Amino acid sequence: MKTKHVKLGVLAMVFSSMMLPSKANAQDKVEASVGIDLVSGYIWRGQDLGGVSLQPSASIAYKGFSLEAWGSVGIESKDDKELDLTLGYSTGGFSVSITDYWFNSGPGYFHYGARNTAHLWEGQIGYDFGPLAVNWYTNFAGADGWNKKGDRAYSSYISLAAPFKLGGLDWTAEVGATPWATDFYSANGFAVCDVSLGVSKEIKITDSFSLPLFAKATWNPRTEGAYFVAGISF
Repeated sequence: MKTKHVKLGVLAMVFSSMMLPSKANAQDKVEASVGIDLVSGYIWRGQDLGGVSLQPSASIAYKGFSLEAWGSVGIESKDDKELDLTLGYSTGGFSVSITDYWFNSGPGYFHYGARNTAHLWEGQIGYDFGPLAVNWYTNFAGADGWNKKGDRAYSSYISLAAPFKLGGLDWTAEVGATPWATDFYSANGFAVCDVSLGVSKEIKITDSFSLPLFAKATWNPRTEGAYFVAGISF
């Protein structure tokens, strides 16, 4: 996942950087998973959050409800460590979730003061129509950004993602934008901050084991940044 460092105005190849909220059907039994991604760079919503990183995750789901822990640890000592917890619910194409983002570079984990915290809470609501997934995210508490008046911005982000197949590979085209002014996304108003194209494939190791490989090119029209990252999942 997932977020922008507090010092940059804060709040992800997840969420990782390629993350969309998980789509789950109502399970009749508890389902759990654990894994780790190795990525060449940590790019999230058009923002550069670090270099080569290990990004572990673990989740549990039951009857549409899910709880996920996601983290990021950069290879370079200057990169922040991140821990995100997401509680979500999905049914059919509909999904809703709340995420608690935290970085280790600000106040300690158990600091929850309005102006003394490195936590950021974000709400998400979305619908996956199949050919197009639409998701809206809003920061509602914690270390959010500020608007032009110096008030809490309730920084928000809308994402449109379209999956498709081409050349035998799975692709996803995505556009993300912030609807109003916030220094969290370095935006003075409505701004497109993520235009990306991702691709993934399975690398067959044995008849019963394969590794997912993914790559993603991202452009940020707001900051004029451009990135290309790749990763592998274990």
